[in-house]
Amino acid sequence: MNKDVIEKVLGMAGHLKHVYLATADEEGLPHVSVAGRLEVTPEGDLAVSEWFCPGTLSNAQANPRVSLVVWRPDIDSGYQILGKIIEIRELAMLNGYSPEHGGDIRIPQVERQLVIRAEKVMAFQHAPHSDLEE
Repeated sequence: MNKDVIEKVLGMAGHLKHVYLATADEEGLPHVSVAGRLEVTPEGDLAVSEWFCPGTLSNAQANPRVSLVVWRPDIDSGYQILGKIIEIRELAMLNGYSPEHGGDIRIPQVERQLVIRAEKVMAFQHAPHSDLEE
């Protein structure tokens, strides 16, 4: 993996303050979500964190293959990272958020971090582009 390209990806994600995360269930049914943080772990893997919806978490447990997209539509430039989830970490949990107290149990109750081993980084843009690795 090219560390310079990963640094560009992280810089763009930091500027945008979000990344797109595509997962699929065991039958291949896709689901796209948005996450707020992308960082590199001390081991050199990528970590994406958010209060993921149940569909994203279910997919991540059934099928570890993912695609992360960091894209700036204003300049039509970005990156797609293909990889595999190697760990799911729980970061925070809501305490006492229940319907009886005005809360909505349909929203995610646990903030999680998906640790992803990147396997391929490609350019991503709306215009026609190649799937060759950066």
